[in-house]
Amino acid sequence: MPEDLFASMGYAELTRFLAAHSGLPGPRANLSLMKEAAASLPDETLARLATENDEYLRCCGVRGLGERINRSPTKARALLISQLTAETHHDSWRVREAAAMAGQRIGDADPPQLRELVRSWLSDPRDPLQLRAAIATICEPRLLADKTTAAMALDACDVAGVALVANDQDTRRSHPWRVLRQALGYCWSVAIAAEPENGLQRFAELEANPDKDLAWIVRQNRTKRRFRALRDSE
Repeated sequence: MPEDLFASMGYAELTRFLAAHSGLPGPRANLSLMKEAAASLPDETLARLATENDEYLRCCGVRGLGERINRSPTKARALLISQLTAETHHDSWRVREAAAMAGQRIGDADPPQLRELVRSWLSDPRDPLQLRAAIATICEPRLLADKTTAAMALDACDVAGVALVANDQDTRRSHPWRVLRQALGYCWSVAIAAEPENGLQRFAELEANPDKDLAWIVRQNRTKRRFRALRDSE
């Protein structure tokens, strides 16, 4: 999607275009268009999109928060990060995923800033959606070539798992905690693939834990191709 096409559109035309090419309703949103909009549109437009009720338009604006944070001076970032953090609690799973994608864009440009963001999202063990955002953001293969980030990804999965099992079964069955459990069902394998020696050792400790939710998380990660490849190479 050429950048100059967006530049020629007014806001009403832009929103009609994005909605028409969103891929929604349907099983898959148009992530390529979302990425292009987030990277190409001016800050003012992205800020407006991030307030829209339409799911896809909001996703474009929320994903654009990563771009806006990257190009903002340090002193101006706190408010944008606060806005991004708020979107990790949105009712729409697509918007929450757009928030994780925004965090990953921060990591592309500034790994220490990513680690600071993830650390802040891990700080409250009572907030499952924020914990989910932390692990979904950092457990992205392209970010884990950085060894410090890879080590933190393992720590993040550990912290999130401890937070999960600290709850009683009724609490764990609530939607936010189930969302976190689902993320742990694949994030461990991503983190382990980036740091296999330490990761497999820590995963063995997880496998030895009799907790039923942790057992489910272990089973889910064992099915991932990247995890099976590591076990086959042992």
